[in-house]
Amino acid sequence: MKEGRIIKALSGFYYVLSGDQLIECKGRGLFRKQKITPLVGDRVKVEVQADGTGTIVSVDERINELIRPPVANIDQAVIVNSLAEPDFSPLLLDRFLVLIEHKEIKPLIILTKTDLVKESKQESIDQFMSDYRSLGYDLLTFSKDDPANTIYEAVQPHLADKISVIAGQSGVGKSTFLNVLDVSLQLETGDISKSLGRGKHTTRHVELFSIAGGLIADTPGFSSLEFSEIELDELRYCFPEFVELQDECKFRGCMHMKEPKCAVKAAVDTGDIPAFRYKHYKTFYEEINSRKPRY
Repeated sequence: MKEGRIIKALSGFYYVLSGDQLIECKGRGLFRKQKITPLVGDRVKVEVQADGTGTIVSVDERINELIRPPVANIDQAVIVNSLAEPDFSPLLLDRFLVLIEHKEIKPLIILTKTDLVKESKQESIDQFMSDYRSLGYDLLTFSKDDPANTIYEAVQPHLADKISVIAGQSGVGKSTFLNVLDVSLQLETGDISKSLGRGKHTTRHVELFSIAGGLIADTPGFSSLEFSEIELDELRYCFPEFVELQDECKFRGCMHMKEPKCAVKAAVDTGDIPAFRYKHYKTFYEEINSRKPRY
């Protein structure tokens, strides 16, 4: 019996890294009856056959799991957003952040293509970056002209000894970013569609790559992010700046919407909480509130 971690799942096979050995495995037949689906990132126990292949016999309890991408036991989410081509969208970034905060996963924001920002948009971009940093988020920026060693040195301390998932809208440069960190990966990258303003999906499956002293999952790019797992009364906890002030609200369980003497709304009025963050909160609140009930 060996212990290891699933680093790739493809066509019904699981590839388990145990020490320096990579074992091609199938799951136990009982897993289907028990409704157990092993995920990339799972710690598992494996029975190894004489031919070197294995059978996963048990899956350890997970710290967390994501549905899309299907990956488990994530320490950190590296959210890659471009500042141009496609244009920077704080609404989309906040969607990612809400989903990540809901899973209690630490986010790292990386903004790419700083060299393509139009002069007319530079001031607003600088303000957004300042706002996110003031909220306590780690944020790094890169341009296509940055040397690979500069990018590596900036990112490596954030990746070491962690399992990270890299995510973001198609075309923002996720695979390009990973290729810079490790040229041996040679991940396929897609061109930007001029008519659609977004990139082609180039990543076909989830796989953990050993990069910069940690493991990173490259995941399919997507632009549709739904809050199907988040209940209305959970949304406020996905905004860290709201959590800091919630005890100062007059009413316990304040939803920061129509309640009087709400500390969050007061902080928005004074500028201590960026107005766009509260605007996005209200947008997400209405979206979840209007969701059809599940039976």
